[in-house]
Amino acid sequence: MRPIVIAVICLCIPKFSSEYIVKPDYKVRQAESYAVAEDAKLLVPELLKKYGYPCEIHNVTSKSGYNLVIHRVPYGKEGSTTNTRPAVYLQHGILSSSADWVLNQNNGLLYSLLDAGYDVWMPNVRGTRYSRKHNTLDPDKNAKQFWDFSWHDIAVDDVPSMIDYIIDHVKQEKIFYIAHSQGTTLFYVMCSELPEYNKKIRVMFSMAPIAWMGSMTSPLMKLIAMADWIVGPFLELIGMYEFLPQNSFYATIGDILCGDNSLLQPLCANALFAICGFNKEQMNETLIPTIMGHTPAGAATKQLLHYAQLHNSGQFRKWDYGFFGNIDHYGTFTPPSYNLNKVTAPVYLHYSKNDWLSSISDVTTLSRKLNNVVGKFTVPDHKFNHVDYLYGIDAYKLLYARIISLMKRH
Repeated sequence: MRPIVIAVICLCIPKFSSEYIVKPDYKVRQAESYAVAEDAKLLVPELLKKYGYPCEIHNVTSKSGYNLVIHRVPYGKEGSTTNTRPAVYLQHGILSSSADWVLNQNNGLLYSLLDAGYDVWMPNVRGTRYSRKHNTLDPDKNAKQFWDFSWHDIAVDDVPSMIDYIIDHVKQEKIFYIAHSQGTTLFYVMCSELPEYNKKIRVMFSMAPIAWMGSMTSPLMKLIAMADWIVGPFLELIGMYEFLPQNSFYATIGDILCGDNSLLQPLCANALFAICGFNKEQMNETLIPTIMGHTPAGAATKQLLHYAQLHNSGQFRKWDYGFFGNIDHYGTFTPPSYNLNKVTAPVYLHYSKNDWLSSISDVTTLSRKLNNVVGKFTVPDHKFNHVDYLYGIDAYKLLYARIISLMKRH
């Protein structure tokens, strides 16, 4: 199990550098002001308040009874304006939470969007630390029932429920959808299974898009996929339905083992390289303890196993219940593939050459299956990896500035 745990942690924990990029007309937020030990333990609303940003907490209940929390930052430090700000739905990846967008005070995407005049909504999907509740099921006492979901269930229930809530709240017919990793998967599934939601999206920006995974090169994730037929039954046998829940232990151990005064800090960074790709120039090691306090944020084991199935099958399709289970659920021997012809909302794909989880080959397959790709961009840094999209020190210059420029056209 140890390789699996290491692999999954690395899906979402990023890499950094202590350098700071000065952006045109963009105020640099110095990382030196961080109180690392405190930031690792503060919740998202507390972090935003600490650094002078407003935060609203919105509660949404999915059709299947999961209690979901959305963190909204309606404007930046400069205060509210009388003008209506376009709403942005900012979706985190697997084992992550809305904290993804908040931790990098230096040049995170949240702050770039606020400075550009957007109203930012950061949903937390079921199973994460902020959305670990249900109307009738207890995540611990009713673990088998509570955690019996994959990202498919999130895509057809949680995401549309939260989109409807946001649109109703802001009184806008369409909103922007920006996502990283699993957040992109959710969009493709939602719009193929519920095509009526295409008309609610102005434009979708996929960062490190994941649908096809047949060419994934991450050694540790490939190990999980190779052992899929063993791992799934074993986790079922021992009753491990929740994968890597958020725990204060990670915040404490992260500060001790990976802090600035630790001799082990380089090892923390290198462990991340093992699955995410090598890009030391983008890694700010001083932020790792803070990240470890927020990631992993929890997920269902079924979410990880579903991705393993995609790699093994080389297809983008629904959960595989096995030969007889598929007949019972779908009426076919194999799971149905998602029909991306039904995805009609405009999509921009942003990918990188050093992403071991979202490979160029798989992104190319995705772009060919979609009929609505209006832009496909390679991040102009050959070392840019899967988590540099969130925390890369040059992410604004290499990625965010382009996204915001494209948003102004829609």
